[in-house]
Amino acid sequence: MIVAIIPARGGSKRIPKKNIKNFCGKPIIAYSISAALNSGCFDDVIVSTDDDEIAGIAKSYGASVPFMRPKNIADDYTGTNAVIKQVIEQFESENIKIEYACCIYATAPFLKPKYINEGFERIVQGKFEFSFSVTTFSFPVQRSIRMNNESIEPLWPKCIKKRSQDLEEAYHDAGQFYWGTRRAFIDELDLFSNVSAAVVLPRYLVQDIDNTEDWKQAELMFKAQSIC
Repeated sequence: MIVAIIPARGGSKRIPKKNIKNFCGKPIIAYSISAALNSGCFDDVIVSTDDDEIAGIAKSYGASVPFMRPKNIADDYTGTNAVIKQVIEQFESENIKIEYACCIYATAPFLKPKYINEGFERIVQGKFEFSFSVTTFSFPVQRSIRMNNESIEPLWPKCIKKRSQDLEEAYHDAGQFYWGTRRAFIDELDLFSNVSAAVVLPRYLVQDIDNTEDWKQAELMFKAQSIC
């Protein structure tokens, strides 16, 4: 069985009801559900939540909520892997084997089905245990600076005067999805290692949403792309 698992707990503090907050006309989780369904990759698209309102909205957009998330993994400190692992183990307790799972974040309105498919293609080849979305930094990280009281200083003094084109391009987690084999999640393998393959996204399809400023920027980006 191949499943998408969308973690969406209640109780978000920085953005109240973040996972179901209206984003350009729909609850933001609806975009993740739609991308998963339209990818054609999955036998089931599951939302893992501890919140009845989130569960109801998720079901109305076509996802399933076969069981509620236990309270002990629904706090501010629980990592995503623990959530995915719990879903896999719950299914296996009912004699349903999960071969591959894809964690899709609930706040990923720019996610496109084709990138989900690309991630799946990378992982089924058998060379990698994980595949996940990444994108480039918009500015060379080697020329970063830090604030030291009222003055500034470079993090990497040897690089600060180098030309951008002479510095290695760096990538970061795009925060949209990650595929994993059953072994990867159950054995809690290191995502940021050579067991993972990257699915590179263009920067205009990536926006981390952690606070209200991020949310506003994401809406402006989304509306601009809808007009184009």
